Amino acid sequence: MPAPDPFLGRTILNGAFHIELKIGSGGMGAVYKAHQPEMNRFVAVKILHPKLADRKDLVSRFGREARALSQLSHPNTVRVFDYGELEDGPLYIIMEFLEGRNLNQSVRVEGPFAVERALPILIQSCGALDEAHKAGIIHRDLKPENIFLVQSASFRDFPKLLDFGLAKVGEQQMRPGSVVLTQEGMVFGTPEFMSPEQAQGKTLTAASDVYSLAVILYEVLTGKLPFDARNAMEHIQHHVTGRPISINHRAPGKTFPPLLEQVVHRALAKRPEERFATAADFGTALQWVFNGASQLPPHLAPPSQRPDARAAVPVTTSTPVAGAGRQAVVVHGHSKPTLPELRGDRRNMSVRLLVAVAVSFTLLGIALALVLVRLLNH
Repeated sequence: MPAPDPFLGRTILNGAFHIELKIGSGGMGAVYKAHQPEMNRFVAVKILHPKLADRKDLVSRFGREARALSQLSHPNTVRVFDYGELEDGPLYIIMEFLEGRNLNQSVRVEGPFAVERALPILIQSCGALDEAHKAGIIHRDLKPENIFLVQSASFRDFPKLLDFGLAKVGEQQMRPGSVVLTQEGMVFGTPEFMSPEQAQGKTLTAASDVYSLAVILYEVLTGKLPFDARNAMEHIQHHVTGRPISINHRAPGKTFPPLLEQVVHRALAKRPEERFATAADFGTALQWVFNGASQLPPHLAPPSQRPDARAAVPVTTSTPVAGAGRQAVVVHGHSKPTLPELRGDRRNMSVRLLVAVAVSFTLLGIALALVLVRLLNH
């Protein structure tokens, strides 16, 4: 018989919040629904598992997620009201309570979205992401599981960007004593949605998140990913070297506007400088598609077609890790779903993916060399 949850029914922070229900759990802790009597509202309380209090890397990650979110105010980013340490030690983050389901769950239940429904969701998500980028924050783990669709009497499909546990932040978000978990050559993210440069452990820019958003849009429209892959390693390899399958070939019986296919294809370019330079530019391009345009305005033309081509500015410092649903790849430890109902059909990986790819190609080269020697000896 499982031990009773020590937080259920508990009042925390000098009576400010009463925890009523556990709404999700994972390897790092749990998320609860709590009531705040003074404000007469419900909130979500994320609590780091007490047994992880001695893990400096996880404590640092938890705190950085809270600080990153607390600096963002875009309506399409989940709001953080407070964070800190409970009276008896565990770390917490208090966020707005959302009702609805994530984008992945919605597509699995309802099927691929029509263009008219999908584009507004992605356009608003671009706005939230652009604010984060301007604050020096690269998300690095964008996927449908991390875009929550709020459903209410006032809103339908109002997206909220979640889970900045893998976010790469600038120096202004770093606190003295913070543990730096990432470095050049290390791979973090979810294989199905990571950019080519992310898969190779390179320095990331805003264009990396743009690529991930494009993969999300592709899946939301077609119900499939841009590549046929059997496992996480194949997804990595396709992102680096493969050619995306046209969205018009992915959804039998559906035809997408030519401009939409062009915009998605550009956002999935292998080289970051060939994509849209910012999330705002990508969102604007999608808005033109939504409005029925047949081509983009000159300032959104591909870099090769305009003299003032802009490159995204890299964030030079780095940080933490976490994930949900389709598993985020980490180098140390294991990421697990934060909500039990999220899909967990991909195994959690804790390997140096870039080294694995290099070893695979090296072994292939050796095998071919041996075959050639044998042929010459004959």
